[in-house]
Amino acid sequence: MSHFLFRRMTLHSQAPTRVDLAGGTLDIWPLYLFHENSQTINFAINCYARCQLTPRSDLVIELISRDLGREERFASFDALLRARKFRLPLLARLAMAFAEPGGYRPPGLHKETGRNACPTAGFTLETDSDAPAGSGLGGSSALNIAICGALARFVGKKFAPGKLIEMARNVEAQVLRIPTGEQDYYSAVYGGIQAIRLTPHGVQQERLAVDARELAARVVLCYTGESRNSGINNWEVFKAHVDGKRSVLRHFDRIAAIAAEMREALEQGDWTQTARLLHQEWEARKKNHPGITTPKIERLLALARQQGARAAKVCGAGGGGCIFFLAEPEAKGKIEAALRRAGARVMPFEVAPRGLAVRVAASS
Repeated sequence: MSHFLFRRMTLHSQAPTRVDLAGGTLDIWPLYLFHENSQTINFAINCYARCQLTPRSDLVIELISRDLGREERFASFDALLRARKFRLPLLARLAMAFAEPGGYRPPGLHKETGRNACPTAGFTLETDSDAPAGSGLGGSSALNIAICGALARFVGKKFAPGKLIEMARNVEAQVLRIPTGEQDYYSAVYGGIQAIRLTPHGVQQERLAVDARELAARVVLCYTGESRNSGINNWEVFKAHVDGKRSVLRHFDRIAAIAAEMREALEQGDWTQTARLLHQEWEARKKNHPGITTPKIERLLALARQQGARAAKVCGAGGGGCIFFLAEPEAKGKIEAALRRAGARVMPFEVAPRGLAVRVAASS
């Protein structure tokens, strides 16, 4: 591909967010090593994080977040490296992680020999997300994977899924300055309904044989309007676990057991047992930290139960964000109407069968 042609192409990538059914927080290393049969159960949804990367004819690196309404610009890769603070730290650190020494060299501009004679390249990186801020749907990790997919294609490198996830996780930990979990990256990369097995031998993704339409027909998803900081709640729980707080260890033993049982119930199509386990998981999770639920969340949970919801759980680390409810299909409409009247935002969705997708299109 010539330099001229490459500059006329734009990369578009997207990755799905997820709803976590069971086992969350266990996926933070090394917590899962201390509980038998650790796994998380989740499903990807068609609520996407998106990235657009457009090569430039100059050396400028421009970073734009449409959903946050922020942007920043660097005269060159060297200027990016010299910067001390960032308005968009995740975008900036990912840009640095994928660059070669000296800056960016798009594929087709150089060979293994003589690469120093090739011009470096600038680009404009734009991001957007369907997920509300602080939704608990793993939006930041999905965005991370979407950016990684675009940058990997831009520099002409092929990463195995596990390696791409490793890079995304490490950079996000640099930004948050606390450990991050595993499951959100796997949903974003693979999509579908899955179990993420967490073992001493590594993390293993397994797609579950569950009817996606039947699952979606039984789930109501809503945004409370209260955003939350998953890092804060997860970090407090993480510290309590590492400090050996016995009650937290017991609750995580129960959460791990519930996740294993829920996998079996889902694959057998036993929705009564799935609802029972979902309720138990939420009750066990609330006991780990007082900030996991809020008065508004409890009001919405009670309201949905009155309309036929059989079980519910806050997505992600809690403290706000999205709630999902499990119900019989005939009760779904009544639950959604009641939640709207209470001021919550109902989020229609479908299970996203595929994960990260990157395509190349001609620049407009």
